[in-house]
Amino acid sequence: MIYLVKEDKIKTGTTTVGLIAKDAVVLAADMKATLGNLSYETEAKKIYKITDRIALTNAGSVGDSLAIIRFLRAHAKLYETERNTYITPKALATLLSNVLNANRFFPYVAQFIIGGVVDKPTLFEVTPYGDLIERNKFAISGSGTQLALAILDSEYRSDMSENEAIVLAVKAIDASRKRDIYTGGKSINVTVISAKGVKELGEKEVEKYLKKIEKKK
Repeated sequence: MIYLVKEDKIKTGTTTVGLIAKDAVVLAADMKATLGNLSYETEAKKIYKITDRIALTNAGSVGDSLAIIRFLRAHAKLYETERNTYITPKALATLLSNVLNANRFFPYVAQFIIGGVVDKPTLFEVTPYGDLIERNKFAISGSGTQLALAILDSEYRSDMSENEAIVLAVKAIDASRKRDIYTGGKSINVTVISAKGVKELGEKEVEKYLKKIEKKK
């Protein structure tokens, strides 16, 4: 989420990750929103469903992010209605990239990780200026990137099951929550995208994964 410092400089404070599993994409994010040095919200939502096969994480300005999310949902619905087929994550990410690049001189202060499953699990990272990067393993955004990256670099495998990917995503976010002061919150948001659809894990289910991770330490 976004916080303000002196001289009106704007920085992002959050941690979001996306992982490609064998048959799914797992997105995870912390739940802390900050306002200056104030922990303003501990149950902030940072993962949003766009279609039945695509979801995304956001880091940055909440207002800018929500405006973009409304735009993407509307255009994805129009695309699928006109063509009677699912819009692919690549097509959606390309649309977002074009919109952000067109506004690069007055940019939306937001960064996104887009994950989805249409033909296969795919993952994209889109920066505020419209840089579009396809990730074949995992993607990370926010102030806790270095902490999460250390976990994902050492433990990610390309043949991970959906459950293993959830455990690793939760572990990466939890590592950032413990050491990055702008990452935290009541729990961790986790969403799984597969051929079956988009599923958001409940708080109690996430807590079980956190306890499982603590036992292994």
